[in-house]
Amino acid sequence: MNFSGYKRSDGRVGIRNHVLIIPTCACSSDVARKIASQVPGTVCINNQNGCGQVKGDLRITLELVSGLAANPNVYSTLAVGLGCESMQYGMLKGRIESLTNKPIDFVGIQKEGGIRNTLDKGVAIAKKMVEDASKCVREKCDISSLILGTNCGASDPTSGLSANLVVGDISDRLSDLGATTVISETPEFVGAEHVLAKQGATPEISERIIGIVHDFEERLGAIGESLREGNPSPGNIASGVTTLEEKSLGCIHKAGTRPIQGVFFPGQMIDVHGTVVMDTVAYDIASVADMTAAGSQMTLFTTGLGNPVGNAIAPVLKITGNHRTFEWNNDFMDFDTSDSIANKKTVHELGGELLDLIVEVCNGKQVKAEEWGMTEIAINRLCTFA
Repeated sequence: MNFSGYKRSDGRVGIRNHVLIIPTCACSSDVARKIASQVPGTVCINNQNGCGQVKGDLRITLELVSGLAANPNVYSTLAVGLGCESMQYGMLKGRIESLTNKPIDFVGIQKEGGIRNTLDKGVAIAKKMVEDASKCVREKCDISSLILGTNCGASDPTSGLSANLVVGDISDRLSDLGATTVISETPEFVGAEHVLAKQGATPEISERIIGIVHDFEERLGAIGESLREGNPSPGNIASGVTTLEEKSLGCIHKAGTRPIQGVFFPGQMIDVHGTVVMDTVAYDIASVADMTAAGSQMTLFTTGLGNPVGNAIAPVLKITGNHRTFEWNNDFMDFDTSDSIANKKTVHELGGELLDLIVEVCNGKQVKAEEWGMTEIAINRLCTFA
């Protein structure tokens, strides 16, 4: 199976062709946004971090931001800095260049002598980058070059009964075709980690799946907090998902049935084929960002209640098993799996239809979140600002 994608100089394949504007810290985020607003063909992320952080949190920010720049949907990157921040441009450039050989440039507010000069220079650089990116053409690419993130948010019982099962069917199909699918949100393995661990391709992988769940709970316990105080959410509970274990049993369906080939961490580029686990938080915006920074070109996002979240770099395709949600929130929903609950279609039949849509999106079809310009992002942290 093939799609039309952008073959990058580092050997990866993109399904979009963005020029990315990255602020190195919160203090330069608005200037970065102003540059992007003046240059069609660019995308921009917000960065609330990059300064006032302990070393561990600075490392998390550096790896996430660098991974986004290395994502194959990005042609080139312009970093926008202040000058005195912790995440200095040289540090960022070095990390990005360790991941990819794609173009990167920089403007700094203190270096350029104010906002106006920074805008003028940044806009000029970004326009040249967009001009260069426009010369890229789509080429025939094998589906095995696709890394597909999976996520669930604003879940209701139909997520575990239908939508996640269809995504699991996609995971199996893509695994069989040599592609990669990622199941994330470690807190939503709790109570079902032993079931998911049985899919580990080796005993070591199975042990690691159990380990990341226990480690997550221990980290919260060390500061006197309980995971169950924040998950399930009030919306989950109101919809009928009453316990975290119940939510987890529905969540893990997204992994399908094929052997899990590895466990990855945020900031770690995915370099294997098949189904993998990524150790992320359950906060949807952060987990989608983590998978995108690991190389995922697209995310399948299941939601029973409806969630419009998107991403600046990678399409976020919304799927629901709740037909009322699909109709009521139709302007941000992409695919309805409720026919499996009504016994009108099988999970496998819906999986075939969803795979066709995935290929269309790879070929350039916009998902609803892209049409609306949804670009939310969150970067995880270990502790408070320093």
